[in-house]
Amino acid sequence: QRAASQAHVTLSRDGQRIASFRFEDRLRPDVAETIAQLIGNGIGVEVISGDAEEAVGGLAAAFGLPYAARVMPADKVARSAALWAEGHKVLMVGDGRNDAPALIAAHASMAPASAADVGRNAADLVFLRDSLRAVPQAIAVSRGAARLVRQNFAWAIAYNAVAVPVAMLGFVTPLIAAVAMSSSSIIVVAKAL
Repeated sequence: QRAASQAHVTLSRDGQRIASFRFEDRLRPDVAETIAQLIGNGIGVEVISGDAEEAVGGLAAAFGLPYAARVMPADKVARSAALWAEGHKVLMVGDGRNDAPALIAAHASMAPASAADVGRNAADLVFLRDSLRAVPQAIAVSRGAARLVRQNFAWAIAYNAVAVPVAMLGFVTPLIAAVAMSSSSIIVVAKAL
């Protein structure tokens, strides 16, 4: 896998270089698939990172994403607020200490279990896998849940619009009304399950 960012460190004594080290962060598995799935579902994706331009720019360019590098935590919060002001709902996904304020400020937020404690505590949802596939999966589950809630409200309104007047006019016995009301509740609960 490609490196997402690199850092170089030199060890020296009395101004003489002893050794150099290079540290790399690797991209999470399935990042390309996840980004493609999000974009395919009409979700805008941006890379907002505190990492260096070299690391962030290469990643964003590889996927054709807008990005900002060397962003401070307050700037991440400001970007979230700007998106809110434009009428967007913001989902922040982050795993660093400097992501916590943006995770709190976003409409919804996610962090991997490997994130810093402060990031996990700030996130609305913590996913256990190393893969980012949890992001589109969580979005699909939440959209499905919202659809079921709307269907259940519609069912309850339609049922009550018919059943209550019929019962008030005396066309239904109390026993039948009780059974019908219980049946309606069972249907709503079964759909939710």
